[in-house]
Amino acid sequence: MSQVMSVEEREAFLAGVRIGVLSVAGDGGDRAPVTMPLWYCYQPGGELYFITGASSRKAELIREAGRVSLCAHNDDPPYRYVTVEGPVTAIDEPAGETERAELAHRYLGPDLGDRYLRSTHGEGLALFRIRPEHWCSADFGKRPE
Repeated sequence: MSQVMSVEEREAFLAGVRIGVLSVAGDGGDRAPVTMPLWYCYQPGGELYFITGASSRKAELIREAGRVSLCAHNDDPPYRYVTVEGPVTAIDEPAGETERAELAHRYLGPDLGDRYLRSTHGEGLALFRIRPEHWCSADFGKRPE
């Protein structure tokens, strides 16, 4: 049995509530790619999205590169991960309140999510939509062939 996840397994895993680790190409030969954790949302078969500061270095690099990689993994054995790479399909500025609320509730739950939303503002935020084109996955709980 292969340790690579099936399409259904990898999409379900990516759709789970996990912190994503986003990477985008750096700005020039003397800088490494920018990599940072973030909240994201994904529905199987669709695009994924995340929100970040519209004027951040990360946002500027994403606009310039036009594509990113995102890795989601679990911290407990058996270890599993899914990495997707793909193009930016849309940038919404400012980020929509519906998506802000969905992310806050997804990661913090309804009560804490509502408190977070009341204490923060959507001004200066951009929502990036990504279409997963290339996938890499592993489930180390599966026995290799």
